[in-house]
Amino acid sequence: MSITLLYWILIALMLVGVVGAVVPGLPGSSLIVVAILVWGFVQGLSAISLALGVAVVVLLLSVGIDFLATYWGAKRAGASKWGQIGAIIGLVLGILGLLPALPVGGPLLGILIGPLLGAFIGEFLSRRQLELELRLKAAFKASLGIVVGSLVGNLIQGALALATVIVFVFTTFPPGVAG
Repeated sequence: MSITLLYWILIALMLVGVVGAVVPGLPGSSLIVVAILVWGFVQGLSAISLALGVAVVVLLLSVGIDFLATYWGAKRAGASKWGQIGAIIGLVLGILGLLPALPVGGPLLGILIGPLLGAFIGEFLSRRQLELELRLKAAFKASLGIVVGSLVGNLIQGALALATVIVFVFTTFPPGVAG
């Protein structure tokens, strides 16, 4: 395999990683890190030091963004601590695939539905003093906040992942690879 072909295959893998940073259940920033490391083993680790440093920081930020976006969405929607904790528990259960298997979508839907369901249940339980209709409205509002927060978090992760790929291309684009 030529070095040029390998380079473009790795760029394609990184672009899949950008998509994965936005779409839950697909490999994201970690795929980008692996592709950068492969290039580093081929070209020498000194050739990727800046790109690898950026990728590792983005990978660490991505983990935090998942949790912070879920928390922020719940908080902005007025969720109680129970709703916020439920959302985080639901996210962890969804990430680990511990939610009941769904007929369509499997773990991917678990990651999407986990925080939503967790926030709904947590908020519903915390509002015991309200009548049923108000409890359901509060729980739905908290769940909706989770969805919005998760979407914002995913978009931020996608932007960071794309920035990592751009840094890689600008710091490693070897002469003659374009052809």
